[in-house]
Amino acid sequence: MKMEVNLIQQINFSITPINIGTSSQTICLKDQKGIALVVTLLALVLITAIVVEFSYGVYTSTNNLYNWRDSQRLSIMAKSGVNVSAKYLLDILGRYSYSYPGSMELPVENPFEDFNGTIIVRIEDETSKFNINSIVYKNGDKNNGAYISFKSLLKILSIDEKIADRIKDWIDPDSIAELPDSEVGAKNSPLVTVDEILLINGINKKDYDKLLPYITVYGTTDNLVININGAEAPVLRCLSDDIDEETSKKIIKYRETNPFVNIGQVHNVATFQTRTGVSVIFKGENFSIKSTAASGGVKRIIETVLDTSQEKIRYWKEY
Repeated sequence: MKMEVNLIQQINFSITPINIGTSSQTICLKDQKGIALVVTLLALVLITAIVVEFSYGVYTSTNNLYNWRDSQRLSIMAKSGVNVSAKYLLDILGRYSYSYPGSMELPVENPFEDFNGTIIVRIEDETSKFNINSIVYKNGDKNNGAYISFKSLLKILSIDEKIADRIKDWIDPDSIAELPDSEVGAKNSPLVTVDEILLINGINKKDYDKLLPYITVYGTTDNLVININGAEAPVLRCLSDDIDEETSKKIIKYRETNPFVNIGQVHNVATFQTRTGVSVIFKGENFSIKSTAASGGVKRIIETVLDTSQEKIRYWKEY
């Protein structure tokens, strides 16, 4: 009997339940809550990024739309500046037998009442500059007077005089080279823009920058024609060996109050003889107009060249 009791006790002891799952289930629940929190945070980050990207897209699109609208208005304003300047030029040239000065800036009224913007126009007399196309006549022959004058201009500006040969070979129709490499890639026709000289072999940006204020490609090529009322000192000096620095200063000072209207008046100030193929005039014919319209950091610029003798546009660029 005693043995039965002991056996029952042993059996009861052996089947006593052992609780071993509670802590693992708690850990599992905590892990699930942590993962859910991470997923929620990731979703929040993604939604925030989408909202920010959408807002930025709306902002940039709206700004682009406003900039486009403003640029269209500025384009109209810049064209207005060109039109006003062209009418002003034609009126002045019709009333006077001379044109002076060689360059000027004009403020032009904004045509829009509900749009803040400014228009500044710069006018330059291209006829007062050296037409580099004139060193070769239309028939292809060299204009020796213009060629010598151009070499003189290069010397005055401390630029290699061989550039005259390079430009001549670029323009003339023959293949006879003045220098060993001056016919390489030559166009064999007149220059269309001043920037084209950068394509000519042996001419660098430094030379171009020095020449730019004093040269043009517009005007007749029958002769080198210079408006003495607008020409700067280097251009005046290259017209004749008789015009030195002091003489050019006298010409410039005199025309400030008394623009020249005839050669007799010029010779009362300075006596000189121009080279064959070189002529002096007193009224410009080709004028470059740069009209800049600006508002709030946005700009539109129009550059054009107007031939007033024929009332034609020779060049037009808008940017």
